[in-house]
Amino acid sequence: MRNNPMHDKFGTICLAQTRYGTLCKTMPVKGKKRCRMHGGANGTGAPKGNRNAFKHGRYSAETIKMRLEANQLIRQYKAMMKEFG
Repeated sequence: MRNNPMHDKFGTICLAQTRYGTLCKTMPVKGKKRCRMHGGANGTGAPKGNRNAFKHGRYSAETIKMRLEANQLIRQYKAMMKEFG
């Protein structure tokens, strides 16, 4: 694993695991911990605010807030009903 002369020059390897469970044997991109194939290259990863995987709004901040407010109103209503019998 350490017989690549480039590893000796920079003293590091990519920290990603391969499908076999071993470490990747390539050098990481300058200033990163991963090689270009495992996410170290510029422009990798999803963009900010990525909506590609958005299926529904069940767990969005807006929906959670509405659900909490509705539950609070239900609790208040139940408390009022208890008082009046």
